[in-house]
Amino acid sequence: MKRGLLIVVSGPSGCGKGTVLGSIVEEMGLCYSVSATTRSMREGEVDGVNYHYLTEEQFETLIAENKVLEYTTYCGNYYGTLRDEVEERRNNGQDVLLEIEVVGAANVKRLCPDAVLIFIAPPSVGELERRLRKRGTETDDVIASRVAEAEREIHCASQYDYLVVNGALEKAVSDVRSIINAERISASNKDEIISEVLNS
Repeated sequence: MKRGLLIVVSGPSGCGKGTVLGSIVEEMGLCYSVSATTRSMREGEVDGVNYHYLTEEQFETLIAENKVLEYTTYCGNYYGTLRDEVEERRNNGQDVLLEIEVVGAANVKRLCPDAVLIFIAPPSVGELERRLRKRGTETDDVIASRVAEAEREIHCASQYDYLVVNGALEKAVSDVRSIINAERISASNKDEIISEVLNS
């Protein structure tokens, strides 16, 4: 069975990456991995479906053993991507998608050098600010903070394998689709493809 891709997508808040990905995830058969967390399970949630629920000690042990591809803390709890979860899906031929920030993406690339990193950028910082203001949900201070953070993230875009500018949604969706299709038949996958041709 051909090993699945690990596709990592980052981009500033307001750049439209969720909208771009929402247009292709089901169509291209991509799957999100189930994240791990140390927060308590809520009513109606299922372990292994919503999250993998771990103790703080378990999570920190996994971090020390390089078994967490990326993680963050929020409200005193850990949230992260388990390496074994991703590897199991990839070994089953599934293409796994992670939508994470730039620091996490760099860590994933360090632990999984074959990961495909895609950065989705706005056409300009000014346009990003306009989109954030159009939401009408945040104060001027929050918007200013998001724009400053976006500028920091955009400086990291050169570390990614691909850079997609989301000026027109249809073009951005087409670009990401093309990247994934190209990676599926790229030279790095040649051994699996040749074996599949010869043995089918």
